[in-house]
Amino acid sequence: MELIDQIRQTANIIEIASQYTNLIKRGKKSVGLCPFHSEKTPSFTLDEDKQLYHCFGCGAGGDIFTLVMEKENLSFPEALRYLADKYNIKIPDKQKFSPQLQSLKEKINRTNEQTLAFYKKNLFNTTEGKKALLYLQKRGIKDSTIQQLKIGYAMNSWDSLLNFFRKKGIPPEFLEKAGLVLRRKSKEGFYDRFRGRIIFPIFDARSSKVVAFGGRTLFDEDPKYLNSPDTPVYSKGNLLYGLNFSKAAIQEKGEMILVEGYTDFLALFQAGIENVSASLGTSLTAQQINLARRRSAAKIITGYDGDIAGRKAAYRAVSLCFEQGVEVAVMSLPQNLDPDSFIDKYGPEKFNHLALNSVPGYIFLINYHTKGKEPSSPEEKSRIAKEVFNEIKKIPDAIVKSEYLRKTSEYLSIDEKELLAYISQKPGAAKREARIKFLPAEKRLLQIIFDSHEVGSQIFKEIKPEDYQGLMSEPVFAIFTDLFNNDKKPSFPEIKNKLSQALFSSLSEILLEPGPAPTLAEAQDCLLSLRQYALTQKRIQLKYKISNLKKTGESDKIPPLLNQIQKITEYLYELSQSN
Repeated sequence: MELIDQIRQTANIIEIASQYTNLIKRGKKSVGLCPFHSEKTPSFTLDEDKQLYHCFGCGAGGDIFTLVMEKENLSFPEALRYLADKYNIKIPDKQKFSPQLQSLKEKINRTNEQTLAFYKKNLFNTTEGKKALLYLQKRGIKDSTIQQLKIGYAMNSWDSLLNFFRKKGIPPEFLEKAGLVLRRKSKEGFYDRFRGRIIFPIFDARSSKVVAFGGRTLFDEDPKYLNSPDTPVYSKGNLLYGLNFSKAAIQEKGEMILVEGYTDFLALFQAGIENVSASLGTSLTAQQINLARRRSAAKIITGYDGDIAGRKAAYRAVSLCFEQGVEVAVMSLPQNLDPDSFIDKYGPEKFNHLALNSVPGYIFLINYHTKGKEPSSPEEKSRIAKEVFNEIKKIPDAIVKSEYLRKTSEYLSIDEKELLAYISQKPGAAKREARIKFLPAEKRLLQIIFDSHEVGSQIFKEIKPEDYQGLMSEPVFAIFTDLFNNDKKPSFPEIKNKLSQALFSSLSEILLEPGPAPTLAEAQDCLLSLRQYALTQKRIQLKYKISNLKKTGESDKIPPLLNQIQKITEYLYELSQSN
């Protein structure tokens, strides 16, 4: 039995969902408050027999794998491992979720390890590297920190790394996939991505494998900091720099200090402030906040620069933390000082004092919009209040949201009832109206296919692309065609990223509806109805074309279209007789 099927038969979606919300039995289904959005009336519905869920408020839906992926911020393979561990299902040592991709990832991981060793050797054993080492020491970075964080150096050469791997027989085309070299534009060949830079290896916090590199120039090259591109083993929006070193301290303190770059992390970590991580110099993402939360960071304190750009970055962090249900506070660093320079000037004790006195996220938002001044008019106060409350509305915990509302109304001297009325408006109404409506036969056929793989396998031997062309569910049937042709069962994680949110939500909703046991005869009836519908629509389109050709005087193009209409009409008659 395949691992996926074994998990499906063993794991229970009710048990997993109960980790995220309280459920009560209602007939054959279970309902509760949605774990994906804030609500007062339960609309999160689960079907234990079908092992599916759907929220009739926000539209979230899927199976047990989708639920774990969304709530734990995991990839599909990671969700498999999570569930396998929970239900004591043994994963074969060489379990490969995608053989070619797994093989490529393993090769890149081995190449990254060799690259790291090469960069470290450059730093300590070359004349050029020793200049870089001296630069680090002048910046106050100790040798022990350099060794612990495995900092290295990329030679100021176009082909230093290329030559290193050429001797090992590794082609440059592969190094390009690993993000280590670039292809020349003006002529053939490749060149090293990192040149004349201090190298900061980036590790995956879970596996502690080096997955990418960041480089700080020593030769005033642009950009000052250069990062690896996304590769099969690295996505910069999904990782935090230094988390592999700091995760224990974060778990112990229950909070993370979030900074922007490598040197800020270095300065704090070396100064004994170890519950720190950096967002790799990129715009902070929801995945990074989720990663912090999963590493036991119940609270995030932003330690961004004190300039305008730093305040904008802090604003984004507050917004994302509210959305992810993570407590957030903002440090108030003096203008033009970053954590690195602050530590150098004032020391770790004063930095810890700033962290201890960081302002709650909602107060930072108010100060950001008021710029520390009293609103000059009622209209301005209203605008500021709405800006702040639009962020507070994102908080999934109703109690926390209510408390922030109360505190903010006091802070702004605004009547709390008015604010509650404003925030209680339901933006989801428009989304619900935009739900996709399926044809009856289309809807029932989708239900049958998901209910019975055996019937689905049979019916997809008869389905043709033109049978579902133009249907709202055309993308679903196109995916199913590929799955059934390869004798694979439809799985939510496999199709979720290939569908629009509206289509995926509508699909998960109809699959929770009760229905009779699926049969091949009923599936064939549905297919016949869809085929007749598709042909009728085709005939309408042809008639429309003929009408336009008459208007433009292109009558010579009409006979072939009339011939097509005649054939469609005859075929529709045959289908009606077979029904």
